[in-house]
Amino acid sequence: MAITKQDIQESHKRIKPFIHRTPVLESHSINEMCGCSVFFKCENFQKIGAFKIRGGMNASLQLPSSKLAKGLATHSSGNHAQAIALAAKLLNTRAYIVMPNNSPAVKVNAVKGYGAEITFCEPTLQAREDTMEAVISKTGAEFIHPFNDEKIIAGQATATKELLEEVEEIEAIFAPVGGGGLLSGTSLSAKFYGSNINVYAGEPEGAADAVLSFQTGKIETAPYIKTIADGLLTTLGEITIEIIRENVSDIFTVSEKEIINSMRLIYERMKIVVEPSSAVPLAALIKNAEHFRNKRVGIIISGGNVDLSNFKEWF
Repeated sequence: MAITKQDIQESHKRIKPFIHRTPVLESHSINEMCGCSVFFKCENFQKIGAFKIRGGMNASLQLPSSKLAKGLATHSSGNHAQAIALAAKLLNTRAYIVMPNNSPAVKVNAVKGYGAEITFCEPTLQAREDTMEAVISKTGAEFIHPFNDEKIIAGQATATKELLEEVEEIEAIFAPVGGGGLLSGTSLSAKFYGSNINVYAGEPEGAADAVLSFQTGKIETAPYIKTIADGLLTTLGEITIEIIRENVSDIFTVSEKEIINSMRLIYERMKIVVEPSSAVPLAALIKNAEHFRNKRVGIIISGGNVDLSNFKEWF
């Protein structure tokens, strides 16, 4: 079932009481550096500090009461875990979260703070899925996929819907890509609410699976995994790969140094806190700035849940 403009509109109406309408910010110095006008949709100011609450609430709110009563379950390294934990709290049910044992402490603590029950696993997709299966078997909770779910994607699409309602004549939009839920939703809202907008993704060289999947048309794994962008360590899903290949213009990869430089730029010039994954789209824009000269470019800042203890290592 294809996601329609009406699906996104209904999703936005459904989740509005539970989310913030986040600000769109600009930086004169970043505009000069990139040679274009850049509009940052700041989901780091969103509830839970990330866009994920949009999709998490949209999916949770559509569950029948009989399923909701048994609780919500998911696996996630952080932001989607927080989204489901908060959704469960707001809807007065239980949350059962499987998290890799190397998840950032700031995200683990937030999930605990929302009252969720965490089960840790080894940091592999197979371990996540196996552990999740055991948790669901024990609890009967309803599994909400982090990205490969049309309700999740329609919820994530609302961030770009808001951006395009606020900023006119955007010609390109950048988003980070991990599992592809945000990028899929971004591309759909660009198609439905914009005019001839090209959508691009930024991806770390140290987790470059989406760019391979984009090229081959099948779900690929990265040749190696090493990146500070912990939110982007997931492969695409069957739903997201199809939407992305149909609606996204290109995926650009960036190095760890480029991610860190972009984080520093956002911190110093915009005075806002972003996590590494959020800096990836700006890094991709800077690296390919000649293609966007004098254009109006949107960037989705996906979240701000950063472990401050890493600053010494990064900067």
